[in-house]
Parts: sequence; C-alpha cells; structure tokens
Amino acid sequence: MTYSIVARDPQTGQMGVAVQSHYFSVGSLCPWAEAGVGAVATQSMVDPAYGPLGLGLMRAGKTAQGALASLVAGDPGQAVRQVAMVDVNGQTAAHTGDKCIQMAGHTSLSSGGSQLLAQPSHIDRPLLPPRTPPGTSFSVQANMMLKDTVWDAMAAGYASGDGDLADRMLAALFAAEAQGGDIRGRQSAAMIVVTAESTGRPWVDTVLDLRVEDHPEPLQELQRLLEMKRAYLRAGAADKALENGDMESALLEFAAAQQAMADNPELKFWHAVALAFGGRVDEAMPLFKDVFESDSNWAELLRRLPAAGLVPEDRQLIELVTSGY
Repeated sequence: MTYSIVARDPQTGQMGVAVQSHYFSVGSLCPWAEAGVGAVATQSMVDPAYGPLGLGLMRAGKTAQGALASLVAGDPGQAVRQVAMVDVNGQTAAHTGDKCIQMAGHTSLSSGGSQLLAQPSHIDRPLLPPRTPPGTSFSVQANMMLKDTVWDAMAAGYASGDGDLADRMLAALFAAEAQGGDIRGRQSAAMIVVTAESTGRPWVDTVLDLRVEDHPEPLQELQRLLEMKRAYLRAGAADKALENGDMESALLEFAAAQQAMADNPELKFWHAVALAFGGRVDEAMPLFKDVFESDSNWAELLRRLPAAGLVPEDRQLIELVTSGY
C-alpha cells in the first residue's frame, strides 16, 4: 500500500528506487538495487523476495521484462502484488495485480521510448512533458491511493524534474503526495541509488541508502536526509583532498559542506580544523567558538587529534583555540 518509482539516469547510468508509504519501515521491504544490474520496487501485499530474485535474474542476463515475467508467472499471489523493475540497459517492466486495492496502477517508460500504461490510464491528457530527455527510463506505481491521478503525476514530476536522479525521484514522490497520496496518510519513506557499473564492493557502489522509518512528514524528512548526505559527501571529498595535500580544494569542500548544513557541529568543527592548521586561524576562531559553546567536549577532541596523527603537534595553536573551554 505504497507509491514508488524505479528509474535509471540516462546521463550517469545510476539506478535507484524511491518510495513512501503509510507503513512502518517501508525501506526494509520495498526498494532493492544493485550496481551494474538494476533496481526493483515490490509493494502492495508485498513479497520481498521479488527484490533479490529479480536482481538475481537480471544479473544472470534477463531483461527487466523477462525477470518480472518469470517471477509473476510463478507467484500464486500475483493478483495482489505490485512490482516494478528497471535493468542496467534502461528497460523497464511493471505489474499491477488485478486485486490490488484501488486506486492502483502504474506507468513505465523504457529508454527506447516505449510507454506502457496500466489501468486506469489517462490517455485523454498529456502524460509526459514534450521535452522528456532522450533515454529516460522509469516506472512509477501506486496502490491504495486516494486518487487515480497519482502515478500520472509522478511520471510527469520525474520526467520534468531538475537535478540528479535522487532529486528527480524525490520530485516524483512529492508529485504523488500533491495528488493525495496514500489514502491512509504517510509514515515512512526510503531512497536507494547505485552506480551504473559494479566494482564488486557494494559499499562503494551504493551512492545513497536513506530511510525514514516512522515520521509524520516522511518526504520532508527524506529530503532533509538527502541534503545532509550530500553535505557529508562534500566533507568526505575534503578529507580526500587533505590526504592528497590539496588544502585549497579541502577548504572549498568543507565550506560547501558547512554551508549546506549550517547547524551541524561536526561539519563546522572539521572545517575549523582545516582552516586553523591551514594557516587561517582568524577564520577558524568563530567556527570553533560556536562549536565549543554548543558542547565543550569538542575542545577536548581537538586536543586529542595530534596523538592520532590527524593534525600537526602544535600545542600552542591548540591552546590558543581551546582557551576557556
């Protein structure tokens, strides 16, 4: 009893799933994705096995259509299932069982441009923007919705959205909610994005894996987590630049991370550390002051960094910065 989107970005090849439901921890059941393989959303009277089995079939060489058809054919509960898949080549497939609770339906677009509609389909009005980017591949699906306009709105929201894959999938979810969304309301949400090619290291290949388990406004919370994740990715890029001795790039990345999450003491602290030990103490001092006044334990952490080899052994600078805390 959920609405979701599976999609592949034609520019980057990234694949992902985004979902919202009035159900606890929808992220533990519905979204599945594997780099270099595809993505799956399984919902309605959910059978989570569609996720790993669908990915396994696509990994073995089946298209999204072939994988889904094989699994639906062997499922005695297919009438109450709703499942969608996208494969690494941008082919999509979707199934909405005829016993799914209304309003229920899906819309899929494959990279070749073929558009597949499931009942009720609204062919009396434009579904996708006229300038939908070439190679766009997605499937949007929903069941137990307040209105039968939800999946059409999701399709248009995704196809006309700006930004990267995560931004556009989130736009599809907000479009669903604008049409009334789940008839029961909202509770949880999730998003996963993986790379186009596999390195064999899932922890590297997974770009995003965000979950909102229980929240009165799960989409807003998912958006906040997405912004925070991006800020921490910038901080990670700053750390990498420091490892490579590129202080200028590190400071730019830390500044961007801190600006994105201005109230986050962690990001502000490490930005201040980079400034101070990069010879820009005057710029670091106001940041340290804000962090230390929120919690003086950050000052003690700074004192411990030289022993860990994370900053030079400059006790005079550290005492200057931490004086009074």
